[in-house]
Amino acid sequence: MAAVPAAHLRADLRDPACFARVFDEHARGVHVSAQAVLRDEARAEDVVQDVFLRLWRRPDSYDASRGPLGSYLRLMARSRALDLWREAEVRDRTRRRVEADADAVTPPTADAPDAAALRAADRAAIVDALAVLPSEQRHAVALAYWGGLTAEEIADRSGVPLGTVKSRIRLGLHKLRRSLMASAGTQMPIAA
Repeated sequence: MAAVPAAHLRADLRDPACFARVFDEHARGVHVSAQAVLRDEARAEDVVQDVFLRLWRRPDSYDASRGPLGSYLRLMARSRALDLWREAEVRDRTRRRVEADADAVTPPTADAPDAAALRAADRAAIVDALAVLPSEQRHAVALAYWGGLTAEEIADRSGVPLGTVKSRIRLGLHKLRRSLMASAGTQMPIAA
């Protein structure tokens, strides 16, 4: 199969037939680049899909004057694969820390109903505080803290700019804090 000429590539990437040729020509190299970093077939396939989806959505991001398309796609794959690898490493370290901390904490005794009542009251207060947040902030906070997603992952998943997601999380947490402190009857420090 003949390589797609770089001079017409940018305009042609919007054409499904040309895009299919580009995919056929470069998918294997993109997969190999991702596989070399991740050493996981399924995640490497996800990277291939992500790289070509990004190219489809933003074909103008490729500048033929800076190098061949294959090199650009393999670099995107390597970069995305490294991001995924780092995220997995952070999750593993966090999980190990949580497990180590959980092993170090003495579990509450069964004859301490007041502790269970306090946990239930705390849980109810959090649920109530979440309910008053605007839906976008509630969704962002839930994905970040209970879904374990980064702000970038939330932005990618929801199609919202990264800065907007970060603002929603920050504002949501600020409102949660105010609401929880108000329900506890404590004064919030001025600096918050």
